[in-house]
Amino acid sequence: MSLSDSFAMAGESASDHDEIDSLPSSSTESFVSDDDSDAQQEWERSLEQLELLLTMILVPFAGKYFGRKFAYWSWGRYMEWMHNVEVNWSGKTAFKAAGAVEAASSL
Repeated sequence: MSLSDSFAMAGESASDHDEIDSLPSSSTESFVSDDDSDAQQEWERSLEQLELLLTMILVPFAGKYFGRKFAYWSWGRYMEWMHNVEVNWSGKTAFKAAGAVEAASSL
């Protein structure tokens, strides 16, 4: 048994390969209608708009809000640890609302 015989399948002839190679190939473009491509383009535009909404508005707003919240929290912990000063926020709901308004003011 030679090296070239080990790769050949038993019972296959050259004419079998010619028949397989000569089959017509079908493209997927013939199955796609204009309505499907319009729907696909509209879907891609909607996804692009959602991505812009997320990256341009929601992420910066959330970053500023939680960044300010963390800064106030860490400043309070630092003052308690370093200077033995107790920091109390008088109105938590007013504090949260003011943080949200400040974060949204410069957008």
